[in-house]
Amino acid sequence: MERMIRFGFIPMILLAAVPACRGTESGRRAGTHPDSGGTAMTKNIRWLGHAGFVIRGSRTVCVDPYRVSTGEPAGLILITHEHGDHCSPDDAAKFTGPGTWIVAPAAAAAKLARLAGNPERVKTVKPGDTLTLDGVEIRAVPAYNLKIPNHSPDKGHVGYVFRLDGVTYYHAGDTDRIPEMRGIRADVAFLPAGGTYTMNAKEAAEAAEDIGPRLAVPMHWGSVVGSEKDALEFKNRFKGEVWIPTLQE
Repeated sequence: MERMIRFGFIPMILLAAVPACRGTESGRRAGTHPDSGGTAMTKNIRWLGHAGFVIRGSRTVCVDPYRVSTGEPAGLILITHEHGDHCSPDDAAKFTGPGTWIVAPAAAAAKLARLAGNPERVKTVKPGDTLTLDGVEIRAVPAYNLKIPNHSPDKGHVGYVFRLDGVTYYHAGDTDRIPEMRGIRADVAFLPAGGTYTMNAKEAAEAAEDIGPRLAVPMHWGSVVGSEKDALEFKNRFKGEVWIPTLQE
Protein backbone atom coordinates (compact mmCIF):
# COMPACT_ATOMS: atom_id res chain seq x y z
CA MET A 1 0.00 0.00 0.00
CA GLU A 2 1.36 3.37 -0.96
CA ARG A 3 0.24 6.85 -0.01
CA MET A 4 1.90 10.17 -0.85
CA ILE A 5 1.30 13.57 0.74
CA ARG A 6 3.16 16.87 0.59
CA PHE A 7 5.27 18.21 3.44
CA GLY A 8 3.45 19.86 6.29
CA PHE A 9 0.89 17.16 7.11
CA ILE A 10 2.65 13.93 8.04
CA PRO A 11 5.52 15.45 10.10
CA MET A 12 3.15 16.05 13.01
CA ILE A 13 2.26 12.36 12.97
CA LEU A 14 5.92 11.44 12.90
CA LEU A 15 6.83 13.76 15.73
CA ALA A 16 3.88 13.33 18.01
CA ALA A 17 4.82 9.76 18.76
CA VAL A 18 8.33 10.60 19.98
CA PRO A 19 8.07 13.39 22.57
CA ALA A 20 10.93 11.95 24.60
CA CYS A 21 13.42 12.15 21.76
CA ARG A 22 14.39 15.77 22.26
CA GLY A 23 17.90 16.03 23.61
CA THR A 24 17.59 17.24 27.18
CA GLU A 25 20.03 15.90 29.72
CA SER A 26 17.16 14.25 31.61
CA GLY A 27 16.00 12.57 28.39
CA ARG A 28 19.37 10.98 27.58
CA ARG A 29 21.43 8.30 29.18
CA ALA A 30 25.12 9.11 29.31
CA GLY A 31 27.80 6.81 27.99
CA THR A 32 28.25 4.75 24.85
CA HIS A 33 27.33 1.36 23.54
CA PRO A 34 30.12 -1.12 22.97
CA ASP A 35 30.94 -1.33 19.30
CA SER A 36 29.24 -4.71 19.02
CA GLY A 37 25.87 -3.12 19.89
CA GLY A 38 23.25 -5.40 21.39
CA THR A 39 20.72 -2.95 22.83
CA ALA A 40 17.11 -2.77 21.73
CA MET A 41 17.90 0.04 19.29
CA THR A 42 21.06 -1.43 17.74
CA LYS A 43 20.41 -5.15 17.56
CA ASN A 44 18.42 -4.82 14.33
CA ILE A 45 20.84 -2.37 12.65
CA ARG A 46 23.52 -3.57 10.25
CA TRP A 47 26.19 -1.10 9.14
CA LEU A 48 27.22 -1.73 5.54
CA GLY A 49 30.20 0.59 5.73
CA HIS A 50 30.49 4.26 4.75
CA ALA A 51 26.90 5.66 4.90
CA GLY A 52 25.05 2.40 4.29
CA PHE A 53 22.72 0.76 6.79
CA VAL A 54 20.08 -1.94 6.99
CA ILE A 55 17.37 -1.67 9.65
CA ARG A 56 15.41 -4.86 10.22
CA GLY A 57 11.95 -5.09 11.73
CA SER A 58 8.46 -5.79 10.43
CA ARG A 59 9.98 -4.41 7.22
CA THR A 60 13.62 -4.28 6.17
CA VAL A 61 14.84 -0.81 5.22
CA CYS A 62 18.16 -0.33 3.42
CA VAL A 63 19.81 3.09 3.03
CA ASP A 64 22.64 3.98 0.63
CA PRO A 65 24.29 0.55 0.16
CA TYR A 66 27.84 0.79 -1.20
CA ARG A 67 30.62 -1.78 -1.72
CA VAL A 68 28.54 -4.51 -0.10
CA SER A 69 29.63 -8.14 -0.33
CA THR A 70 26.26 -9.67 0.60
CA GLY A 71 22.73 -8.33 0.57
CA GLU A 72 19.30 -9.40 1.72
CA PRO A 73 15.79 -8.73 0.40
CA ALA A 74 14.58 -5.33 1.57
CA GLY A 75 11.08 -3.93 1.56
CA LEU A 76 12.41 -0.42 1.02
CA ILE A 77 15.62 1.04 -0.36
CA LEU A 78 16.19 4.72 0.45
CA ILE A 79 18.83 6.56 -1.58
CA THR A 80 19.89 10.04 -0.50
CA HIS A 81 21.46 11.31 -3.74
CA GLU A 82 23.04 10.26 -7.02
CA HIS A 83 26.76 10.20 -6.09
CA GLY A 84 28.30 6.80 -6.64
CA ASP A 85 29.19 6.17 -3.00
CA HIS A 86 25.49 6.49 -2.11
CA CYS A 87 23.69 5.47 -5.28
CA SER A 88 25.29 2.26 -6.51
CA PRO A 89 22.94 0.23 -8.73
CA ASP A 90 25.08 -2.90 -8.37
CA ASP A 91 24.90 -2.72 -4.59
CA ALA A 92 21.23 -1.75 -4.49
CA ALA A 93 20.48 -4.79 -6.65
CA LYS A 94 21.70 -7.02 -3.82
CA PHE A 95 18.81 -5.77 -1.69
CA THR A 96 16.14 -5.65 -4.40
CA GLY A 97 13.37 -8.24 -4.65
CA PRO A 98 9.96 -8.43 -6.36
CA GLY A 99 8.29 -6.42 -3.62
CA THR A 100 10.98 -3.78 -3.05
CA TRP A 101 10.15 -0.07 -3.11
CA ILE A 102 12.93 2.33 -4.10
CA VAL A 103 12.80 5.95 -2.91
CA ALA A 104 15.28 8.51 -4.25
CA PRO A 105 15.66 12.04 -5.63
CA ALA A 106 15.17 12.31 -9.39
CA ALA A 107 18.81 12.01 -10.48
CA ALA A 108 19.33 8.90 -8.37
CA ALA A 109 15.95 7.39 -9.27
CA ALA A 110 16.92 7.55 -12.93
CA LYS A 111 19.98 5.39 -12.23
CA LEU A 112 17.93 2.82 -10.30
CA ALA A 113 14.75 2.58 -12.37
CA ARG A 114 15.67 -0.74 -14.01
CA LEU A 115 16.14 -2.50 -10.67
CA ALA A 116 12.52 -2.46 -9.54
CA GLY A 117 11.13 -4.08 -12.68
CA ASN A 118 7.93 -2.07 -12.26
CA PRO A 119 8.58 1.68 -12.59
CA GLU A 120 5.68 2.37 -10.23
CA ARG A 121 7.79 0.92 -7.43
CA VAL A 122 10.36 3.72 -7.81
CA LYS A 123 9.24 6.83 -5.95
CA THR A 124 10.93 10.14 -6.71
CA VAL A 125 11.18 12.61 -3.83
CA LYS A 126 12.51 16.05 -3.09
CA PRO A 127 13.10 17.77 0.27
CA GLY A 128 9.80 18.19 2.06
CA ASP A 129 7.98 15.22 0.50
CA THR A 130 6.37 12.57 2.69
CA LEU A 131 5.01 9.16 1.83
CA THR A 132 4.00 5.90 3.45
CA LEU A 133 5.06 2.60 1.89
CA ASP A 134 3.98 -0.72 3.38
CA GLY A 135 3.25 1.02 6.68
CA VAL A 136 6.61 2.80 6.93
CA GLU A 137 6.23 6.58 7.21
CA ILE A 138 9.00 8.40 5.33
CA ARG A 139 9.88 12.08 5.16
CA ALA A 140 12.55 13.44 2.82
CA VAL A 141 14.44 16.29 4.49
CA PRO A 142 17.06 18.75 3.19
CA ALA A 143 20.71 17.69 2.97
CA TYR A 144 23.25 20.15 1.62
CA ASN A 145 26.61 21.87 2.01
CA LEU A 146 26.89 25.44 3.21
CA LYS A 147 30.20 26.42 1.58
CA ILE A 148 31.21 23.86 -1.04
CA PRO A 149 29.30 22.99 -4.24
CA ASN A 150 29.34 19.19 -3.95
CA HIS A 151 25.89 19.05 -2.35
CA SER A 152 24.46 22.49 -3.01
CA PRO A 153 20.81 23.14 -2.00
CA ASP A 154 19.65 23.39 -5.62
CA LYS A 155 20.62 19.76 -6.31
CA GLY A 156 17.72 18.42 -4.26
CA HIS A 157 19.69 15.90 -2.22
CA VAL A 158 17.89 14.53 0.82
CA GLY A 159 18.15 12.82 4.14
CA TYR A 160 15.32 10.66 5.48
CA VAL A 161 13.27 10.57 8.65
CA PHE A 162 11.36 7.29 8.77
CA ARG A 163 9.38 5.43 11.39
CA LEU A 164 9.56 1.65 11.73
CA ASP A 165 7.96 -0.39 14.50
CA GLY A 166 7.59 2.62 16.80
CA VAL A 167 11.17 3.87 16.37
CA THR A 168 11.98 7.03 14.40
CA TYR A 169 15.26 7.01 12.46
CA TYR A 170 17.06 9.93 10.81
CA HIS A 171 19.65 9.28 8.11
CA ALA A 172 21.16 12.66 7.33
CA GLY A 173 22.70 11.86 3.94
CA ASP A 174 25.62 14.03 2.83
CA THR A 175 25.17 17.32 4.62
CA ASP A 176 26.64 20.01 6.78
CA ARG A 177 25.09 21.10 10.06
CA ILE A 178 22.12 22.98 8.61
CA PRO A 179 19.35 25.00 10.30
CA GLU A 180 16.67 22.48 9.32
CA MET A 181 18.19 19.93 11.70
CA ARG A 182 16.81 21.86 14.67
CA GLY A 183 13.32 20.81 13.58
CA ILE A 184 14.14 17.10 13.34
CA ARG A 185 13.32 14.68 16.15
CA ALA A 186 14.46 11.07 16.07
CA ASP A 187 15.24 8.15 18.34
CA VAL A 188 18.25 7.15 16.25
CA ALA A 189 20.30 9.61 14.19
CA PHE A 190 22.88 8.51 11.59
CA LEU A 191 25.15 11.52 11.08
CA PRO A 192 28.13 11.97 8.73
CA ALA A 193 31.28 12.77 10.71
CA GLY A 194 34.15 12.16 8.28
CA GLY A 195 34.59 15.72 7.06
CA THR A 196 35.71 16.85 3.57
CA TYR A 197 32.31 16.56 1.86
CA THR A 198 30.16 16.60 5.00
CA MET A 199 30.30 17.61 8.65
CA ASN A 200 33.43 16.81 10.59
CA ALA A 201 33.23 15.15 14.00
CA LYS A 202 32.86 18.43 15.90
CA GLU A 203 30.10 19.69 13.63
CA ALA A 204 28.33 16.34 13.71
CA ALA A 205 28.35 16.37 17.52
CA GLU A 206 26.84 19.85 17.44
CA ALA A 207 24.19 18.62 15.01
CA ALA A 208 23.42 15.76 17.37
CA GLU A 209 22.86 18.29 20.13
CA ASP A 210 20.44 20.10 17.82
CA ILE A 211 18.48 16.91 17.17
CA GLY A 212 18.73 15.27 20.59
CA PRO A 213 18.42 11.59 19.61
CA ARG A 214 18.32 8.78 22.13
CA LEU A 215 21.15 7.21 20.12
CA ALA A 216 23.60 8.84 17.71
CA VAL A 217 25.57 6.84 15.13
CA PRO A 218 28.54 8.41 13.26
CA MET A 219 28.79 7.44 9.60
CA HIS A 220 30.54 8.44 6.35
CA TRP A 221 33.92 7.25 7.59
CA GLY A 222 36.22 4.30 6.99
CA SER A 223 35.88 4.14 3.21
CA VAL A 224 35.87 7.17 0.90
CA VAL A 225 36.76 9.73 3.56
CA GLY A 226 37.16 9.79 7.32
CA SER A 227 38.45 7.18 9.73
CA GLU A 228 37.64 5.55 13.04
CA LYS A 229 39.45 8.49 14.65
CA ASP A 230 36.60 10.74 13.46
CA ALA A 231 34.01 8.37 14.89
CA LEU A 232 35.80 8.30 18.24
CA GLU A 233 36.08 12.08 18.31
CA PHE A 234 32.34 12.30 17.68
CA LYS A 235 31.74 9.92 20.57
CA ASN A 236 33.92 11.97 22.87
CA ARG A 237 32.27 15.27 21.93
CA PHE A 238 28.61 14.30 22.02
CA LYS A 239 27.23 14.06 25.55
CA GLY A 240 24.45 11.67 24.65
CA GLU A 241 24.50 7.99 23.85
CA VAL A 242 26.67 6.92 20.90
CA TRP A 243 27.11 3.66 19.04
CA ILE A 244 30.15 3.19 16.80
CA PRO A 245 29.16 0.32 14.51
CA THR A 246 31.41 -2.39 13.17
CA LEU A 247 31.12 -4.03 9.77
CA GLN A 248 28.89 -7.08 9.62
CA GLU A 249 29.29 -9.40 6.67
